[in-house]
Amino acid sequence: MEVFKQKKSKFWWYDFAVRGKRFRRSTGETNKNRAEKIASLKFSEICEHGDPLPRKAPTVLEVSKRFLESVDAARLAEKSKLYYHDGWRLLSATPVTGLRLDLVTNEVAGTLRFGGSPANTNCALRTLRRMLHRAEEWKLIRRAPKIKLVHEQARSLRLDEVAEAKLLEGAALCKWRSKRTLEKFTQILILARDTGMRNEKELYRLRVEDLYWDQRLIHVVDSKTENGIRYVPMSDRVFTVLKTLCGTRKKGWVFASKRSESGHLTTMAAKFRQAREKAGLPKKLVLYCGRHDFGTRVLENTGNLKLVMSAMGHVDVKTAMKYQHPELGIVRSALNDSNHAVLPPSA
Repeated sequence: MEVFKQKKSKFWWYDFAVRGKRFRRSTGETNKNRAEKIASLKFSEICEHGDPLPRKAPTVLEVSKRFLESVDAARLAEKSKLYYHDGWRLLSATPVTGLRLDLVTNEVAGTLRFGGSPANTNCALRTLRRMLHRAEEWKLIRRAPKIKLVHEQARSLRLDEVAEAKLLEGAALCKWRSKRTLEKFTQILILARDTGMRNEKELYRLRVEDLYWDQRLIHVVDSKTENGIRYVPMSDRVFTVLKTLCGTRKKGWVFASKRSESGHLTTMAAKFRQAREKAGLPKKLVLYCGRHDFGTRVLENTGNLKLVMSAMGHVDVKTAMKYQHPELGIVRSALNDSNHAVLPPSA
């Protein structure tokens, strides 16, 4: 392959055709040998692709139907499928739907605006990123761009004993239809804090068969990850709550529900929001923060990170490390001791 020079350019250029499509561009090199190597690499890169790509890539909207159909047909968890559908709902309200796939770049994605939290934005961006990768697999575009996600603030709020007390006070002020609702809310709150179980995937799907009363253990048989399948110890109040819920039953859902198609409780989010509002607590405090509080308390009282990982079903040390808070009391004592050595005694 030969390269040539343009009259008004100091760089060497290449010009060739592959499958009827012409490729003509500067190599950005003033050295001929390097320019020839770059041109050869470019030629090889283009030839490596199989069938010729369409002259015009379809728009994001045009490929969305095929993408969502592929999501529904894939071996994904139902929650993952709902996640991508929700992501498309967010994307469909933006101008990106009218763009051709080959014109969607990280810069374009960075201009998109979505309502709600950063998690909402990342839901849409992950969906767009997945859609572009599928388009590359379907040979609708040559290469999917790297779409960067926005920073999400990690959960740092703890649903500690103070928050629990305030939430129960707030719940008592809510005008719920029956006392049974308040009782169930209290039970969920206690279990969330004292078991560290994930709400929807683990806690609400508890079955009586998975409770080992003699050993005071809860067997989590289905979880987000393989490591999530584990045994969780029952604290005294967890034991009392579960005994109240199960009575003499030997099988079935712990939180049975006739109104749910699944047969069990699926959410307590609305009730939690109402109690939180009455209690005057921040919106960032969610029921899942009970899991954060569980990990923090276990680590503070045992100092055993491996134990925390085992009890919570973590496989990544970095994930478990977020429960390791500095002991501020120790820091304060150290400062006071050092100050005491230099300050004159008080009169």
